[in-house]
Amino acid sequence: MIWRPAPGWPETPAGWVPPIGWQPPADWPPAPDDWVFWVPLEPRKPTPIVPTELTRSSLIWETRFVVFGAFFPAVVSAVIILVVHLATNAKLVQLPALTPHQPVLNVILGLLSYMPVAAAVPVALLLLARTGQPPAGLGLTRMSWPDFGAILGLVGAGILGSFLFTIPLIPLEHTRLMNTAGHLNLPAYYIILGVSQSLITAIAEEVVVNGYLVTRLDQLGWSQDKALWTSMAVRMSYHVYYGVGFVTLLPVNYFLTRSFQKNGKLNRPILAHFLYDAILITVAILAGSHH
Repeated sequence: MIWRPAPGWPETPAGWVPPIGWQPPADWPPAPDDWVFWVPLEPRKPTPIVPTELTRSSLIWETRFVVFGAFFPAVVSAVIILVVHLATNAKLVQLPALTPHQPVLNVILGLLSYMPVAAAVPVALLLLARTGQPPAGLGLTRMSWPDFGAILGLVGAGILGSFLFTIPLIPLEHTRLMNTAGHLNLPAYYIILGVSQSLITAIAEEVVVNGYLVTRLDQLGWSQDKALWTSMAVRMSYHVYYGVGFVTLLPVNYFLTRSFQKNGKLNRPILAHFLYDAILITVAILAGSHH
């Protein structure tokens, strides 16, 4: 409700309410008998939706904003971790120990603290759906037996490729050019946290980098090779905390992106990425676990 003055009365400041017992000055005109001083506020009309035509320029800027919003925080964090390592030789911490003596709470808090990694996933899927690429069109559908075979092939090729890329780096293992977690020495229950984080990472990276970025670059007329190396550059940018060790990720990232480009099935790189990370983290935890 809003108070309004009678005809001939001075306008009152916005939001002014007459105090209790207030009376108009005697030299003001009398208010009409049927005058209503309190009237309801008019409901605010919603801002009309004005559809805009999708242009190449708007799609380019959308792509830039999504990639920036999704990965800029991760790149900054990766650079900070690398700088701290180079300055102090601090080891890489891959799994949080928030409440190490309370396993259940530690796992829950660890997962909650990691969830922001996937914050851009629904945004990317929504934007793709608005331009005619719903999840089903990206290959997020029920899988068949050939899909499982392809996934195992991707995992095997990724692990073998990473192993081969690691061999030339062995002389650098104990230098500050390499940043690894070393011997984890964690309780076995950390496998739950490690595997869960692997799933979140796989979904976030493959949906945004493969599903969104590679699709958008294809729509913008980029060649497959140019889109491949651009997407890999994005991937590597937020893995620089490994130091020179980040090159060991090149093979698996190459295979994951090529798989999506050739088959258009996002479920393959997601599950392959998940299994790749889950296997490596599980082996690392079991190798150094204590009771």
